[in-house]
Amino acid sequence: MGTDGVISVMLVDDHPVVREGLSSMLRSAEGVSVVGQAGSGEEAVAMVAGLAPDIVLLDLRMGGMDGVETTGHLLRVAPATKVVIVTTYETDTDILRAVEAGAAGYLLKGSSRDELVQAVQAAARGETVLTPSLAPKLFRARVVEPPALSDREREVLRLVSLGLTNADIGRRLFISEATVKTHLLRTFKKLSVSDRTAAVITALERGLLALS
Repeated sequence: MGTDGVISVMLVDDHPVVREGLSSMLRSAEGVSVVGQAGSGEEAVAMVAGLAPDIVLLDLRMGGMDGVETTGHLLRVAPATKVVIVTTYETDTDILRAVEAGAAGYLLKGSSRDELVQAVQAAARGETVLTPSLAPKLFRARVVEPPALSDREREVLRLVSLGLTNADIGRRLFISEATVKTHLLRTFKKLSVSDRTAAVITALERGLLALS
């Protein structure tokens, strides 16, 4: 929050009419100032360092970078900024992905002006913001057991942890290199990661892999 006590807000949504609607609701709120608008995640990341907003109200589904990916980039560029997702989507996985990416809150676009302003104020105080109806969904998403890895996927991942290439693993297990790649891609999807190192680390953290 600025020295004048005003909460600065940046709006990020790929629909101009949505941005204008949010801006209109916040414009009349005392102690809140909209300092910038962006129509994409990429544009928001480019703008955030210069604006240094207290709060970013961010759409979840946009062309290019989605809201979850954008959240990660925004917080790396401006760690003190709080990101609140504002979206029409309310699935368990969407909520959990946003929170795990570092979002300070998750609101539905149908929220009233008072709810929006209160959310901005709460996020500025460092509180977690969540539309009340979404709390049970976040709880359910957090307690869902992670997908189990098959014996073959565990074995492939164990060999990856030893530094073997896909070709090496194929020869060791008497399977093709393409089959090794298929096992790895399935493992990446189950663990919600995108590379070999992250897969090994995540599997170890979840107790899915034991290194001998």
